[in-house]
Parts: sequence; structure tokens; C-alpha cells
Amino acid sequence: MSFFTRHHKGISRRRFLSLGAAGLTGALLAETLWYEPQALQVEQSSIPSPLPGGRVRMVQVSDLHLSSFDNYFKKVASQVARLEPDLIVLTGDYLEEERNIRGVLSFLKELHAPHGVYAVQGNWEYWSRLEGENLRRHFAGAGVKLLINERADLEIKGRALSIYGMDYPSSTDYLHRLQQDINPRRFNLLLSHVPAFAHEQLSEHINLVLSGHTHGGQIRLPYLPPFYLPRYSGRFVAGYYQVSEHQVPLYVSRGVGTSVLPLRFLCRPEIGLFELGDQPA
Repeated sequence: MSFFTRHHKGISRRRFLSLGAAGLTGALLAETLWYEPQALQVEQSSIPSPLPGGRVRMVQVSDLHLSSFDNYFKKVASQVARLEPDLIVLTGDYLEEERNIRGVLSFLKELHAPHGVYAVQGNWEYWSRLEGENLRRHFAGAGVKLLINERADLEIKGRALSIYGMDYPSSTDYLHRLQQDINPRRFNLLLSHVPAFAHEQLSEHINLVLSGHTHGGQIRLPYLPPFYLPRYSGRFVAGYYQVSEHQVPLYVSRGVGTSVLPLRFLCRPEIGLFELGDQPA
């Protein structure tokens, strides 16, 4: 008979489940707080056009919500440069509560494209009271053309392109005025920060609408709608839709930043790359 008795105290089922739940919670927190908000993706699309001209590479950046020009936003700017865009478009919400216009301008100065950088305003510019002509002057100093219910005409690789910049919150009156002299012999691109506006008023000659605003919902669960979408999102969350009787393609960016809460889950930040080319045979 042994003078020593060993007692093996195994881990209880409840303790095991508690530890597992704690580990899973920690992993989810790391995913939502650290990994996904910086797990930048490039979403690439080909946009056919019946109009003549060479292939045009266009990059969309949306919804920075930039508090500081940190390493993440330097990575965003570097990724844009690696895509070698002919043209860059920005679809609003550059600022955050800190109203860090200096950080935003530092980011914008890192963006370069042979045919320019064009932007529209979002709701956060108005909430920050840095909108309109004030913001236009700031952006011009960083080499960015801010379109406030205006059109810009370009020629890129022999392709005639017009950019229509509709101001927040994309009113029907301004949409009518913008489209008054639309030219069907040009590729007509409409920029609107918000995806939900009077689509039934869109001209049949608008070839593509680019927007942001929704952040894709930021926190997503499989098979469920987003927990929250901001006003003027409508039914639009992320990706491609067809709107109006003319079936105009509308693309909604998930954006590169986060709003209100610095969280993302199953909804990674994105840069959009659009290649405008010939209509397939």
C-alpha cells in the first residue's frame, strides 16, 4: 500500500466552457478592435463603356473619419499609389469629432494621379463646420478639387469623362441642375456621399454612381441585416446595386475608416479600383 496518494483534479466542464468562452471573447475583441479595422482590401471592378477610349484606372477612397495621420492611413495612401490610378475620387466624411483638418490634409497630399483627385463632401464635414468654401480652399492647397454641385470634364487616354459632384445630402433640385447639360457622348460619373437619394430622377446617361456613408454596416453577422445604418443609407449597404428605371449601376463603398465606434466585424475596410474599358463583344 502506498504511503502517498496522488489526487488528479481534472478541469470541470463548466470551467472548461468558461475558459473557452473567455478565449473566444478575447479573439473576437482582437478581431473587431485591432485586426479588421486595419485589414484593408482592394475591391476591383471592370466597368464596360460603349464609348471609345483607352482603359482608365480610377480609385475610390471614402469615409476616412481621420483622427490622426497614423501608420494605418499612411498604409492606405501607399496602397492607392501602388494601384497606379489615372484618377482618384473621394466620396466624403474625411473628418472626425476632433476636426483634424491638418491630418486630413497630410493624407490628401500623399494622393497623386495624372488626371487629378476629385472629392465631394459628406455629413461629417457639415457637422464639423468645416464645409463649403472653407473646405474647398483647404483641399485646393492639398491638390484636391472639391466639387460642390459641380461638374468637371476630363480627357483620359482618349476617353471623354465627366465627374458630377453632388453635395450632401444629395437633393433632387441639385441633381436636376447637375444633369441639365449632360452629354451622352461622355462617360458620366456621379459622386454622392450618400447612396439613398432620388434615383428615379437620374438621367439615362449617368454611367456609374459612386457613394459611401454606410461603412458597410461596420459590424455584420452572417445572414442578418446591419445593426445600424446612418440616415440616407436606405436599403443600400455595400457593393453594387442597380437603381432607377435605367438600371444605373450604384457602388457603395465600405470606406477605409470607422465611425462612432472603432470596430469592424465581417466588414473589412476597402479601396475601390474601377477599370473603365470597352463594351464586351
